[in-house]
Amino acid sequence: MQMLTDGNFWGFIGACFVVSLSGAVFKPGAWYAALRKPRWNPPNWLFGPAWAVLYISIAIAGYLVWRQVGFGPALVVYGVQLVVNAMWSGLFFGMQRPDFGFYGVTALWLSIVACIVAFAPISATAMWLMVPYLCWVSFAAFLNWTLWRMNGAQPA
Repeated sequence: MQMLTDGNFWGFIGACFVVSLSGAVFKPGAWYAALRKPRWNPPNWLFGPAWAVLYISIAIAGYLVWRQVGFGPALVVYGVQLVVNAMWSGLFFGMQRPDFGFYGVTALWLSIVACIVAFAPISATAMWLMVPYLCWVSFAAFLNWTLWRMNGAQPA
């Protein structure tokens, strides 16, 4: 597969890896463990594997767009959604603020939709690779909102 030998592909993987580090720096701890959670809250172990698959899909999508048109407006939108993605963990876990986290995940959701719209005319494959990400973030936004409502906005 040509993609695996292309250094640019690995640049997209690297960018997604850097973004994922925010989840390693700002991670659930005692504060999160003490929150009241809905019965449908996924187990903590599920988030790492889910995000790993999503980040690979996100990287492939960005690479496919770059391969088609190079750097341009679509990849600017892509970069924005990566930055917004990286911010969420700090807002929610780092600041221990579900309210700020909800505002951040809402911005992330909007930036993913913008990325899907920007990718659609360039690469249908890239567009569809972003859809599971949007679905997961939609679920995460609802979970974030529920945690906010169940626990309030202020840190414990």
